[in-house]
Amino acid sequence: MNRHGVNPAPASQLQILQQLILMTYFVKSDSIVRQIWGDADVILLVFAGSAAEFALNRAVDWLFFTGKLPADPIARLFSTVRYAQEIVFAPEAKAREAIARMSAIHGGVEQKRGYQIPDWAYRDVLYMLIDYSMRSFETLHRPLTNPEKEEVFGTFREVGAGMHVPDLPSTFSDWQIDREAHLNRDLVRSEFTDKLFQRYREQLGNWRYDLLRQAQAVLVPKQVSQRLALPAKPVLAYSMGAYKILNTLGLRSLVQRILLPTAYLEQIRGLDR
Repeated sequence: MNRHGVNPAPASQLQILQQLILMTYFVKSDSIVRQIWGDADVILLVFAGSAAEFALNRAVDWLFFTGKLPADPIARLFSTVRYAQEIVFAPEAKAREAIARMSAIHGGVEQKRGYQIPDWAYRDVLYMLIDYSMRSFETLHRPLTNPEKEEVFGTFREVGAGMHVPDLPSTFSDWQIDREAHLNRDLVRSEFTDKLFQRYREQLGNWRYDLLRQAQAVLVPKQVSQRLALPAKPVLAYSMGAYKILNTLGLRSLVQRILLPTAYLEQIRGLDR
């Protein structure tokens, strides 16, 4: 009995309690969010779309301040995915720690530069992850149900709340309205846009760069496609059926080997959960 007159729980009970806490995950094991962020092909499309839209964002100069994205866009992709997957697949406490680390990293960059990243820019990035998660999964697999869309929105809204992003919409329908407003207000083609796309070309080579633009044309909203002059009728849109057939036949690995940069192939395959 302790000084409060209460018998402490046996060590075994404490261990069970700790295990139960660890078994509480930030994202449920059967969640559509886990399906999306556990599929390497879907993740690559998420970042193909995001790479297009973020290059147009009015706050893209922040990435040029750190130098990380223009120096090595593909490495930046993997570091971002590691954070996202850590959140999606980790126990609740670990996921919250990852969110706090992301917030601290951004805070450190703001301190070095001497002013804050605008709140709307944080929302822009969050909205991209929500939108392209859904668009990419639907492009490769099937239409999402309304409850699944709500789940994608709710998960990333919780990430934004954990990073203390203000003025987040409370419902999926409110998010749809605000997403459209952000697309109409926050996109502009600038010298940063062209520099980023030049880096994409240098890292991917000409024909994979063209494939990237085809994928972006399939995925992105009209506001993005028009500003980047993406192909109006991308050939890739007519090839998605073939991809699904090859996947069904067990030829996914061969397709990845043909389409993806060899130097990053194992890392890309490692995105599958």
